[in-house]
Amino acid sequence: MEIKKPLNIVITIPLDEALVRRITSISKQITVTSVFEIMYADMAGDAAAGRKLDAILADAEIMYGFGLPKDVVTRSPKLKWVQMTSAGVDRFLTDEVRSSSIIMTNVRGMHAVPIGEFVLCEMLMFAKGAPQCFQQKEGKQWKPFMPAVLHSKTVGIVGLGAIGREIARLSKAFGMEVLAVRRSDKFKRARYVDHIFRRRKLKDMLSRCDYVVLTLPSTAETRNMIGEPELHSMKPTAHLINVSRGNVVDEEALIKALEENRIAGAGLDVFKVEPLPANSRLWNMSNVIFSPHIAGGMEGYAEQATDIFCENLKRYLAGKKLLRVVDKEKGY
Repeated sequence: MEIKKPLNIVITIPLDEALVRRITSISKQITVTSVFEIMYADMAGDAAAGRKLDAILADAEIMYGFGLPKDVVTRSPKLKWVQMTSAGVDRFLTDEVRSSSIIMTNVRGMHAVPIGEFVLCEMLMFAKGAPQCFQQKEGKQWKPFMPAVLHSKTVGIVGLGAIGREIARLSKAFGMEVLAVRRSDKFKRARYVDHIFRRRKLKDMLSRCDYVVLTLPSTAETRNMIGEPELHSMKPTAHLINVSRGNVVDEEALIKALEENRIAGAGLDVFKVEPLPANSRLWNMSNVIFSPHIAGGMEGYAEQATDIFCENLKRYLAGKKLLRVVDKEKGY
């Protein structure tokens, strides 16, 4: 009888014991080790934690979680696959990781519902004057005003992946015209989208929109994709909503556009530097809706991410192709 070798899985996030059992129940050969605390102690310079982590990483074949130990490729010679609990992985794709043979998978598609709802919430907040109401309440003021409606307004979605398509679906339910820009020219149509623009026609699309929503990954191609020329092409009554990555927008150009009322406002869940520095002028802008990078959050997040991991783990053990594999060159 063949004795199967142990399958050593390292977990880099705090995980409920029930979820750990869900992972280990897949096969008797699985061994799970949590390194969350010692990984961050190692990053802080704790030498003893570093030595303990080295011993664990030396036998790690699979890693699951959010975040990677420093020098992960060098310290984990047996590592074959990393399953991230996030959709965006750009911050983890160091040159060392990109050039390695390690397979990286993510949970793309899982965030479509919560981020779709979040974006609709922000559009509604701007349309119904929620920021003004918050300000009036703080100042104990009573100044009635006329709210707007989303119906018949135009939303432009930059990035038409799973999140962008869900935003399109929800926007159509409110009777909005939906435009989109997507990277690939091979897609001419998409459900719930009235017109798809090619990347070079971005400014043409922006000029038609009442709301512009950014839902694209951070790559060399998308960094500062929305800069002064793009912001200048938007209507002065338009709002920008960013739920992708802070570096997709030239933040200084955005601040200038907001201060000069060249656009009406911005809903920002992501920023160039996070946490947002205390001296950022964005904090004091009445036309900015702020959120601390939470658009993709939801109840049961760890459970859903672990379901995706377990599905892939079964495929790994069966020698099948993994799902949601990241193209390390493209960055998503």
